[in-house]
Amino acid sequence: MGGDARFIIYGTLPTGRAGAAPARRAAAFLDRDGVLNIDHGHVHKPQNFDWVAGAAAAVRRLSDLGYCIIVVTNQSGIARGLYDDATFKALSDWMVAELGAQGGRIDAVYYCPHHPTAGLGALRMTCDCRKPAPGMLLAAMDAWHIDGGSSFFIGDKDTDLAAAAAAGVRGLLFSGGNLDEFIRRSLSALPAIPEDQGATS
Repeated sequence: MGGDARFIIYGTLPTGRAGAAPARRAAAFLDRDGVLNIDHGHVHKPQNFDWVAGAAAAVRRLSDLGYCIIVVTNQSGIARGLYDDATFKALSDWMVAELGAQGGRIDAVYYCPHHPTAGLGALRMTCDCRKPAPGMLLAAMDAWHIDGGSSFFIGDKDTDLAAAAAAGVRGLLFSGGNLDEFIRRSLSALPAIPEDQGATS
C-alpha cells in the first residue's frame, strides 16, 4: 500500500483563532463521474463533460446550506496515460467555474491518479487513496477539519459507499435521475449542520 491522494484547492482552508483548532464542519463529499457528470469513461475535456440533470442546482443548494463541498474521484485515466494532471486540473477549473456561474461552490477536488494493474510506471500500485480505500476522504477530513458524523458522501458505485463507511461518513447511493431532487429528499434524513458553520468560503 502507499501513494498519496492529489488535490486542487478552490476554497479557503479553515484556520483557528488565537492558536485554537478550527471548529469541525459538515461536508458534502461528491463523486464526480456518475454524480456530477454522465460517466462516458475517462472524461477529461469540457466537450465530453455532460452534466447530470440537477447537478448545478444540487451544488447551489448545498452551498446555500453551508456545507463544505469536496469532490472525491478516482482518475485512473491518469495512471493509464490517457491524460495528465494538467489536463485534469483544466477540466476541474472549468467545472468549478461553471458551477460558480450558477451560484454553486466547490471547495476542493481530491483525486486518485493510480491503478493497481493498468497503471503505467510509478502510478501502477495498490494505493491508500483509490476508492474503496478511504484515503482521499480521510485526507480531506483532516485538512478541512470535517466532522464525519454530520457529513455524507454521494456516489454511484458500491466502492464509493465502502470508502464512506471506512472513513466514518454516511454514504448515499445515487443511481441516476435528478441530483438536486435526490439531495432534497436525502437531506431530511441527514444530521443537521452545526448552527455556527455557515458558508465555508
